[in-house]
Amino acid sequence: MKLSALVVDDEPIARHAVVRLLREDPDIAVAGECGDGVSAVAAIRDLSPDLVFLDIQMPAITGLDVVATIGAPRMPATIFVTAYEQFAVRAFDANAVDYLVKPFSRERFAETLRRAKQRLAAAPGADADTTTRIMQALASLQRREDYLERIPVREDERVVLVEVDDIVWIKASGNSVRLHLADRVHELRETMTALAARLDPRHFARVHRSAIINVRRVREIHPWFNGYHVVTMDTGQQLRMSRYQHEAFLRLATLGRGD
Repeated sequence: MKLSALVVDDEPIARHAVVRLLREDPDIAVAGECGDGVSAVAAIRDLSPDLVFLDIQMPAITGLDVVATIGAPRMPATIFVTAYEQFAVRAFDANAVDYLVKPFSRERFAETLRRAKQRLAAAPGADADTTTRIMQALASLQRREDYLERIPVREDERVVLVEVDDIVWIKASGNSVRLHLADRVHELRETMTALAARLDPRHFARVHRSAIINVRRVREIHPWFNGYHVVTMDTGQQLRMSRYQHEAFLRLATLGRGD
């Protein structure tokens, strides 16, 4: 008996490439294809496919929204399709969830499909494990989406939106923080601890109880004395790193090796 597959991707070329490869497999019957998340939800409910190729980055209703609407326990076996984004790939790898990175090769597609077939043929109980892994991966992705990208700050009689990528470092100042950019400083009525929880930990590190730095703006790190280090930012600003911030130091020391 053939496995039925649904292909969901807002890019027609990518969608048609998956459909074409699936039609070459005698074990697969293409149940349908969708170009948006709304039609994908309807198709999954109506067609009950065995397998779904689901694009993550779709406008309005994303692949994550599709899973949330259907509910991970009720999702068919799912192969996520994504443009290259390291955080998504790490989330899937960490939880052994099948995925394809666009553009993908015929060989990569065949290997991913082979694994999906094996999981579908596995003994009862494997689906529960798959659901858990999908939920864990999606939770990681959702946390990534919740991090701040812009911070509203008051400037005179107006509100200015500061891009977090433009922040060089952040200094605690009582119940406020000061956002240091290359050419100006903004004050924000928020505690350091609360703001730190809303910043992407891949890009911001707390190097001292009163200082957070943008790790992408670090120029140099030098040992100081008694286990301390001095971090030099690309603006020339030098900040002392607490000797207790070993994790932050290790992250900074490996910046050249990627995220």
